[in-house]
Amino acid sequence: MAERLNPVRIASVAGPGGEAIGPDDLPEHADVRWVRRRKARVVAAVRGGLLSLHEALQRYSLSLEEFIAWEREVGREVAERRRTGRMRELSLVGQRRSRSRAI
Repeated sequence: MAERLNPVRIASVAGPGGEAIGPDDLPEHADVRWVRRRKARVVAAVRGGLLSLHEALQRYSLSLEEFIAWEREVGREVAERRRTGRMRELSLVGQRRSRSRAI
């Protein structure tokens, strides 16, 4: 929670896909359709110090509960991507082993 309240300004942070995002990559105001990608960018900006929690709540007309729900949603998606990626890695390792045995 402390990192969300940090007043230090940062030029760019790692976005949800690992890409660098800066202030220009964030929605300008709350008059947008909140798709997962935009929510994840706002959450990454707050976590990384690009925006303070207070600024994000005001700028996007969010309640604290709403922002926390966004964080949970983003966290679940990240965990799912990691799990899926790990399963894919294990599948590839199994395929390599079976190919080496066949040779």
